[in-house]
Amino acid sequence: MRLRHKPWAKDKLQEYSNYVIQDPEAFRGNWGAAFEKSQPLHIEIGTGKGQFITGMAKANPDINYIGIELQESVIVSALDRLIDSDLPNCKLMNVNGAELAKYFKSGDIHRVYLNFSDPWPKTRHEKRRLTFKSFLEVYEAILVKNGEIHFKTDNQGLFEYSLVSFSHYGMLLKYVSLDLHNSEYEGNIMTEYEEKFSSRGSRIYRCEVQFIAE
Repeated sequence: MRLRHKPWAKDKLQEYSNYVIQDPEAFRGNWGAAFEKSQPLHIEIGTGKGQFITGMAKANPDINYIGIELQESVIVSALDRLIDSDLPNCKLMNVNGAELAKYFKSGDIHRVYLNFSDPWPKTRHEKRRLTFKSFLEVYEAILVKNGEIHFKTDNQGLFEYSLVSFSHYGMLLKYVSLDLHNSEYEGNIMTEYEEKFSSRGSRIYRCEVQFIAE
């Protein structure tokens, strides 16, 4: 889907510095200072229009959340949602998810969410998939000991690939659902894509995986 360019997006992201973290490197190793309360920190990589991350922040006030999105023309929609919600435990970052180690130190993050990531179906694009081993190395480097990744997608091929990738990396598969919306799982917060795909009858896949500290 082609994104509509929003030339004003950059200025708006800078204007609302109370919601959009402008200098994330300054908080590396001290992310509690970016929020009203120092609490466990969860991040969503590829937060899109922000429905999931704001929903999670509202449902879990004892956890801090950051939605990370590279596309300025997308993250401004998440900003609008956050402005309306005015959640003290939710922030946004307009950065590249491949460069997380620049902004977070080991133990800064308690959980990573990957929701409906680009499947990059061609073999030559494997290294771009957010569950490729090089990305897993980045997540492990910033997570707490035995930290977790929670992953959702409608793409069966990407889900199968990711399960293999997690297993080869030596991670523990704690939860796997091949049909989330017809499972007994409670507390699911949907993304915009999830609502759209599930309304069309698409099956939603979900898993929770954990790094195993040596």
